[in-house]
Amino acid sequence: MITGTTASGTYYLFNKKDQEVPIVFVHGVGLTHEIWKPQLEFFNYHSTIAYDILGHGKSSLENKQISFDDFSDQLIELLNHLNIKKIHLIGFSIGSLIARNFAIKHNERLQTLTLLCSIYKRTEEQRKMVIDRYNQAKLNKPISKQALKRWFSDKYLNEHPETYDEFMQILNKNPNDHKNFLKSYNLFANHVDDIEKIKKINCRTLVMTGSNDPGSTPLMSKELSNDLANARFIEIPDGKHLCSIECADVVNNNIKNFIEI
Repeated sequence: MITGTTASGTYYLFNKKDQEVPIVFVHGVGLTHEIWKPQLEFFNYHSTIAYDILGHGKSSLENKQISFDDFSDQLIELLNHLNIKKIHLIGFSIGSLIARNFAIKHNERLQTLTLLCSIYKRTEEQRKMVIDRYNQAKLNKPISKQALKRWFSDKYLNEHPETYDEFMQILNKNPNDHKNFLKSYNLFANHVDDIEKIKKINCRTLVMTGSNDPGSTPLMSKELSNDLANARFIEIPDGKHLCSIECADVVNNNIKNFIEI
């Protein structure tokens, strides 16, 4: 596993194997590349890249404002830094929005696209709930154990009581970058889908979400899959927002079957 930082300050992990087309993982807001541990271990035989998005973990962010184009530019710079032409791109939560933007701008760089737990066509009520959470985040309050219930099932949290501490450690890796975190969170909370651009994404796409994800619902993913030109939808039974961790085996095998066709 190679670790490094690009000239513009993007921190990455690169597991270089024989495959010319690596799998690239894009994490969610407030998190770091570390959430992809179950996937990096599962795909340890395959070339993989996980990195910290702008203003998260060990990746810098100097912009006063940020857009999804900035995140796409970050990824392009990383791929050029590593001399990689094509990728299997996997995005989670805001990472899926970054992946969608990247697909719109750089479709020729994609072998496949996987959108995990992606918002789509939120109602005003759904948007208001996220904006309320963003306003709470501006108060710089620590994550509550109640918040984890949006991410994991009660059963998982009962069986893994260490989860809260583990995620607090990840979230606290940005103690000096709370303003940068809020820039990304604001972008996520106020995002409005450009459906016409979505319909122009034509690479082979897998859309997945947990059956019990309250914020990135199965209905959202079904509609997203229907609006994409070349997509299929898979619902992860009993999964919530972080089904990539709680239901890692199911998620990983679906990704494997999809990209290795």
